[in-house]
This record gives sequence, C-alpha cells and structure tokens, in this order.
Amino acid sequence: MGVRHVILLLAAVAVTHLVWARVGGRPVRLFSLEKKGYVMVDKIVKTDEEWKRILTPEQYKVTRMKATELACSGPYWNHHEKGAYECVCCGTDLFRSDTKFESGTGWPSFFAPVAKENIREEVDDSFGMRRTEILCSRCDAHLGHMFDDGPDPTGLRYCINSVALKFVKAK
Repeated sequence: MGVRHVILLLAAVAVTHLVWARVGGRPVRLFSLEKKGYVMVDKIVKTDEEWKRILTPEQYKVTRMKATELACSGPYWNHHEKGAYECVCCGTDLFRSDTKFESGTGWPSFFAPVAKENIREEVDDSFGMRRTEILCSRCDAHLGHMFDDGPDPTGLRYCINSVALKFVKAK
C-alpha cells in the first residue's frame, strides 16, 4: 500500500470519528427486552441545551450533572409493580422488577441489570470515598452507584436514582 493510500485511509477514519462524535452514531450493543435479544443501536450524543429541553430540571441535574435525589423522594423507591425500568433519557432497558429489592436506603435497589452491556461502570472518588458509578451505556446518563452489600445471587446493590428511570408496566 502506497503512502497516498495510507493518507487517504487515515483521513477516512478521522472523518468517521468526527461524524460519530458530532451526531452519535457509534454502534452500541445492548440487550432489548422487547426483542428478547441483543441489538445494535447508535450511541446518543446531545448537547446540554438539547438535554435541558427534553428532561425535567431534576432529571437533568441527576442524569447529566451527576447529582443525587433525596432519599425516599422519588417515585420508585417504594414501587412494587411488575415490569421493567428504562433510562429516562434514552429508553434503554436497565433493570427488571424481579431484581428489585428493599434495601432500606430510600432509593430503588436492584441486584442485577437487564444485561451488563446496558450499563457502564466508572470509578467515583467524590465525597472522600471510592464508589462505583453506574451510567447508561447508550447515553451516558448518571444512574446511581453499585455496592457489594446486596442479596444473593449477585451480592450487588445497584442503588439508582428514581428520576433516572422510567417504569414500563408488564403486559
């Protein structure tokens, strides 16, 4: 391959990455409860102004600015209907009601996500402690934190902000 071909190839790769960064588009593999399997979807990238137009002020503060709602204040901490919980920002399936449990914390708690691919973990060293932050894999919404004090079978507790979720009742 000649130098000219290498330069053209690198230019094409650079343009592709610029387009993905601007409009999203980078493929993400997620599990879909509706399709009962894995699907490829585009990563969602929006500006702060776009998020502010589609989210309530509290949803924006929690999901985009990584705030935490007050304990026992959200609609799902004491919610017991059968169904699934989606990302309020993009609709990605996050948790099933059959993995929800009473943690006594005042936030909805789950012992497992719908699929590991649907969430992303990051180290959070804020407030003088090390925690595992949980984000939506498709839109990077801050959901809450994961702790290792949950029930069997995983021993994990996904402590999630209610306002980061949308509940879809089972049919």
